[in-house]
Amino acid sequence: MSHLVTQLINLFAAVILMLAFAMLSQRRILSLIHLFTLQGAALVAATAVVGYVTHQPHLYVSAGLTLLLKVILIPMLLHRIVKRLDVRWDVEALINVPTTMLIGIVLVIFAFNLAEPISRLSASIAGGTLGIALACVLLSFMMMIIRSKAVPQVIGFLSMENGLFFAATSATYGMPMVVELGIALDVLVGILILGVFMFQIREQFDSLDIRNLEKLKES
Repeated sequence: MSHLVTQLINLFAAVILMLAFAMLSQRRILSLIHLFTLQGAALVAATAVVGYVTHQPHLYVSAGLTLLLKVILIPMLLHRIVKRLDVRWDVEALINVPTTMLIGIVLVIFAFNLAEPISRLSASIAGGTLGIALACVLLSFMMMIIRSKAVPQVIGFLSMENGLFFAATSATYGMPMVVELGIALDVLVGILILGVFMFQIREQFDSLDIRNLEKLKES
């Protein structure tokens, strides 16, 4: 039974990593939101499985919060923002897709090598997925760097938070509930603020390209 559960968690971890790669190469913003929603759903499933095996009720609460925020509320807010801003496609990234994928593979290898000593010390049933969680964080951070529009950068930030949350769940069976509630509130407030920020950029520059902000610095 324990071996089966471990394989199931590894499966969800692999899905989360593949979705991070898919988001890295995606150009269509609506598809990017859908991929983020699927990644949130995989994170919910992985958290619920760990909670079931370890008999820790707070992980069910964590899974419920993730479902509410990452699968329902935040995607809905992002869809509304994209619809109101009339944005459908992202501009070209700073790096082309093949090069981006190669760099992503290098980051994954680096993440696994970095996490291996820590995984050996972890007594968690999912300690081996720590490398995947770290790889998701690095891939999401890279997506924030190579994109020039505000919406994909916001999604990259949220995906990076998914990786950090999965790392906490897989390595230490989650964070204290007060910390998780605080993070959930911070993420929700952050999305609302970033939504207002994106509307202000669009109003001032008629574009969501954040490179336009350099004009303010120059002036």
